[in-house]
Amino acid sequence: MLKFHKSFAGLTLLLLITEILIARYAHDWLIRPYGGDFLIVIFLYCLVKTFVSVPVKPLLTAVLAFAYLIEISQYFHLVDRLGLSNSSTAHLLLGSQFSWIDLIAYTMGAVLVYWLAYLTQLMKRSSPAASPPEH
Repeated sequence: MLKFHKSFAGLTLLLLITEILIARYAHDWLIRPYGGDFLIVIFLYCLVKTFVSVPVKPLLTAVLAFAYLIEISQYFHLVDRLGLSNSSTAHLLLGSQFSWIDLIAYTMGAVLVYWLAYLTQLMKRSSPAASPPEH
């Protein structure tokens, strides 16, 4: 169901700015390679939730599967196979270096989203005008 959620829109914008700053200015061994991967799953989740009311588990599963597929495409050098090896945009969006640790970073981002959604539902249940959980 289409519905605009201002809170998710704000989070999406904040995460987009953070990702851009990481890509532009972080040149370290931790934040650039893993922080961006951790945040991208959260960003994609918030982006979809900005416009669509969908339960947490199916959306989070789809976002995580998408992130895994992008990472697996790096293992098979999809950018090169598509003839886009000279495209910086293709390398930025699809990446070029497979890493098992990236899969862990994506998973950790998804776990954080699920945990926060769970806590949010617990708080809603404990309020007098509680709505049913959307899991």
